[in-house]
Amino acid sequence: MDPIREAELLMTRRQLIGRSTLGIGTAALSRLLGLGGLTTLAGLAEGQSRGFPNFAPKAKRVIFLFMSGGPSHLDLWDYKPKLHDQFNLDLPDQVRRGQRVTTMTSGQTRFPIAPSVYKFNRHDNNAEGIWVSELLPHTAEVVKELCVVKSMWTDTINHDPATTFMQTGSPLPGRPSMGAWISYGLGSMNEDLPTYIVLHSKVSSNKPNQAVYPRLWGTGFLPSEYQGVALRSAGDPVLFLKDPEGLDRTTRRKMLDTVGALNQQQLEASGDPEIAARIKQYELAFRLQTSVPGLMDLSKETPETFELYGKDAHEPGTFASNCLLARRMVQSGVRFIQIFHRGWDLHSDLTVDIPSQAKDVDQGCAALIKDLKRTGLLDETLVVWAGEFGRTVYCQGPLSQTNYGRDHHPRAFTIWMAGGGVKPGIVYGQTDDYGYNIVDKDGGIIDPSIDEFTPGAVHIHDLQATILNQLGIDHTKLTYRYQGRDFRLTDVHGHVVKDLLL
Repeated sequence: MDPIREAELLMTRRQLIGRSTLGIGTAALSRLLGLGGLTTLAGLAEGQSRGFPNFAPKAKRVIFLFMSGGPSHLDLWDYKPKLHDQFNLDLPDQVRRGQRVTTMTSGQTRFPIAPSVYKFNRHDNNAEGIWVSELLPHTAEVVKELCVVKSMWTDTINHDPATTFMQTGSPLPGRPSMGAWISYGLGSMNEDLPTYIVLHSKVSSNKPNQAVYPRLWGTGFLPSEYQGVALRSAGDPVLFLKDPEGLDRTTRRKMLDTVGALNQQQLEASGDPEIAARIKQYELAFRLQTSVPGLMDLSKETPETFELYGKDAHEPGTFASNCLLARRMVQSGVRFIQIFHRGWDLHSDLTVDIPSQAKDVDQGCAALIKDLKRTGLLDETLVVWAGEFGRTVYCQGPLSQTNYGRDHHPRAFTIWMAGGGVKPGIVYGQTDDYGYNIVDKDGGIIDPSIDEFTPGAVHIHDLQATILNQLGIDHTKLTYRYQGRDFRLTDVHGHVVKDLLL
């Protein structure tokens, strides 16, 4: 018997009632919303044009290097020499300004200042060069390509909501990730590879790592075809990528055709966009069997390339190896690449762990910029380096001249961007002498939470709006209607920070 006809005959009473109810509800919904019925719903699920980009893009793709745990801006980027004279003094009340602290330091009787033990040097060979910590010697070599933003701030003070906020535009789970929004808006540049790929990096620090969850690269309420595909560093890059013993490609193709026909019938009956997504994902998985192994094979990279990325690049799953893979993905047409590196949550013994953390990522970051530059891809690739927040100037736990810990600090931290139409070799924004508050050009403390957009301060939504802008997307127009409301990555906030752009 024909398998499709067989499936029809095996319909249960519950399925019949469910389908009937869905049909009635969909018809009513199409009437209420002015939709063109089931055909329109199915058409949208199949990726009809959404009118993006809105204008000529400066970047075709994004590589987001996410330092999970909150890297210390005070030990890496935000040089504060005056703090050396204030070792172990209490943070002044007029600096702290009643800002909230985490439960981990709320019980401390005092907040002693902990100056960074690391040396900083100016780079780019001029008096206005960018200060970079000695922990990042390789990154310092490409500082003329970087747009360093020292005035980032966020609303959230704990890891999970802060990371979720950076990735999805909301501190609450359930929203689509940035990569999913971009995939939804712009679509694929290579039908044989995922539009959005996620890589996880090995960590040298022995500290417990903050967890990262699939929802951080998920689609929320968007169709699931736009979610990130997390590639594994050991074994098959994607589970079940290889056909099982005794199954050849011809048989696999016939199986997919049969399943696809069943799914297509379901789609026509219900108009459920998730069925269209399922069809596309099955077809993509079939193509991945030939495209992914070649993408992940670094054996043809030159010795010069491996020298650029360092010896760690030979080991799968290291940050350096993932950066090299990111360059290959860029060349292959992947739209959004996210590399996670965990272990930056250094509440104690910071000087024990931050050197290894910095060493993990330093050469890979610099090599990625150099590699994109020499291959002519940097101008059209936006690279972003960021954590979810910064660290406090005051010490958490024991303090000595050579060691200290730092708590979470959401009101001022540093990120950098490169390529993709952002200004190279600049520093945007500044903090006070304690790296605690964002200040204006005259040193006056800015409270960005009072005014939605304060010049000099960059909120998470502003960063997201700026990233979308470089891809040719007006962030106010990239929306999706869900439960009666139009949602977007930046919610109802966000401004493009034009001072960062060429």
